[in-house]
Amino acid sequence: MGATQLESVPEPKYWHLKTVLSEALDSDFAVGEILPNERDLAARFGVARATLRQALEQLELEGRLHRRRGVGTTVAPPRTAVPVATAQHDWPGAPGDDWQTADAMTAVAPPAVSRLFGAAGGEEVHTVRRIRVTHGQAVAAELLYVPVGSVPELSAIDVPSGPARGRAVLRELRRLELEGQDRAVELGSARADDAKELDRLPGAPVLVVTTRYFAGGRTLAVSVATYRADTCRLTFGDSGDLEISHTGQQRRAS
Repeated sequence: MGATQLESVPEPKYWHLKTVLSEALDSDFAVGEILPNERDLAARFGVARATLRQALEQLELEGRLHRRRGVGTTVAPPRTAVPVATAQHDWPGAPGDDWQTADAMTAVAPPAVSRLFGAAGGEEVHTVRRIRVTHGQAVAAELLYVPVGSVPELSAIDVPSGPARGRAVLRELRRLELEGQDRAVELGSARADDAKELDRLPGAPVLVVTTRYFAGGRTLAVSVATYRADTCRLTFGDSGDLEISHTGQQRRAS
């Protein structure tokens, strides 16, 4: 990567720099290679480090770079597809579900989650934390909220918390007849607990997939899944199924 001075351009300087860096990644660097430090890169391109950081953040968001503590900035491998959508009549934890149950607890639902249930607030829910691991890499962390009233038989199970409690919640959900689900996707920032699970920095860009599960004419569960935005992208097939693409082996969406 030779020295390049950026000339006056109509687009923001960081955006032009992002394009120049992207071309250099294709021609001058191999997957997994560590880029020079920010000071050296800024000097080569004759830009302020703040401008360089903006360009690097955009490339990270697009999945071209990985930025990790203690390692630096490395060139990311290409993305391939991993399905997000499940069959419309499958509860979380159904056969073929590749999420791992990590923990569970019972507490009052956050206000935003209460609104998804159509409740004013103060509703007690089982909160099941799950991790999605694909090809040995954690690509998503999920909080699954299930109102206590949705699984009344669970009270007979003497498991107060932990993975066993989470699996029990999922088992009770699967006893119910699921009528359908809807899903929304938005860009967000990694919370501290999600960042730790996904090996990201707090505040790093993430994709948040919120799913509501319906039964008996009402919402019986809500999933808030946080996907790594640096390794994942969304695709929509002809059927409308949603996929996440990540840096791993390609899989078809259901």
